[in-house]
Amino acid sequence: MDLLEYQAKSLFRQMAIPILPSQRIDHPADLKGLKIPYPVVLKSQVRAGGRGRAGGIKFVENTIDAVAAAQTIFNLPIEDEYPEVLLAEAKYNADQELYLAVLLDPVARRPVLLGSRQGGMDVEGSIDKMQQVPVAQEFSPFYARRLMLKMGLQGDLIQSVSAIVEKMYRLFVEKDLDLVEINPLGISPTGELMALDGKVTANDDALGRHPDLAALSGKKKPSSGIVGDRRSPSVGGGDRRNSNSKVQHSQPEFEPKSPSSISNSESLELVELDGNIGILCNGVGLTMATLDAVAHQGGKPANFVNMGSLDRYEAANALRDRTELGLELVAQDKTVMVILINILGSASKSDEITAAVVGYLERKARANRHLQVVLRLVEVDTDAVKKRLGQLPVQLASTLDEASAKAVSSAK
Repeated sequence: MDLLEYQAKSLFRQMAIPILPSQRIDHPADLKGLKIPYPVVLKSQVRAGGRGRAGGIKFVENTIDAVAAAQTIFNLPIEDEYPEVLLAEAKYNADQELYLAVLLDPVARRPVLLGSRQGGMDVEGSIDKMQQVPVAQEFSPFYARRLMLKMGLQGDLIQSVSAIVEKMYRLFVEKDLDLVEINPLGISPTGELMALDGKVTANDDALGRHPDLAALSGKKKPSSGIVGDRRSPSVGGGDRRNSNSKVQHSQPEFEPKSPSSISNSESLELVELDGNIGILCNGVGLTMATLDAVAHQGGKPANFVNMGSLDRYEAANALRDRTELGLELVAQDKTVMVILINILGSASKSDEITAAVVGYLERKARANRHLQVVLRLVEVDTDAVKKRLGQLPVQLASTLDEASAKAVSSAK
């Protein structure tokens, strides 16, 4: 069941996804009491795509033009569907437009995050550049950040757009949806974000659990609240504020990379990206901060491994062995030129990390694989660490900014 745009945006509002001031129009005369300042855009509320091309979206500057435009739109069928409602919305000047979506991949049976830096009218021509991140485990902000990095976003946009994706995912899960799409997500010259158009596809078999969605559809609630097999929603098929494109005929294949055999056997997850800097950290927050710092310096992570809390490595040599395993994982990709190790732990833990780095690099040197390493540790005797590292290709850093700058510089 596809919701109308104004219904989708009502859900967006509940999730604090930014939307423009708007007003539902049930009759052209309603525009005489319009509370939104002109200029505004009038949008036909039909489920079919191609509204703009068919004449279902019109910009108006005053009440007289708005009433005339509304009369035309109400009497305009789009794919044999007449609108019962129009949406009047404030005009917005976007400096940049993105495409974002969360949908269910019926083949992999898991949610997938989609994103492209070319949204709106450009989405049809850029389907081959659509980035995707399968949500393989319990959702965390990692997945949204990973999509941002794959899309090539930088600076403050990584955080702000990630926050939008996290809210989209929460809506997707809470309402048992098949698709949540924003196209375009407008970005103003000042960095303000706005969902300029949206599409939501609800799962018919889940309406019994969501009477609010059932009420929107006008359908009778199913007697069972069990969610059945979900159908595959179309991607990019929603109406566009500035575009009439539909991309459901070019839906991308959702084939996540197979996890490493080492990762599976040792319960360390390698998350693969598209750059040339491998990252090894401990803790979700530290890993996120490291990814952001590298991106801020203009670098591109190739992948990362989060080792989690160091407290669980209490057995003799456990932390050293796991660190070497993490290094093996991030260095599997031959495009990795630099490994950035950012570990926060006690002095004794730092000693084990250093021993792991020494052992790993010495082994790689014998195999003629030469890697640069940037190492940031805390609570260490820097002179002692330098002496232990000897002539190995390791740069020490005392802060995250310094470590990320050295890693990016070495990767060039």
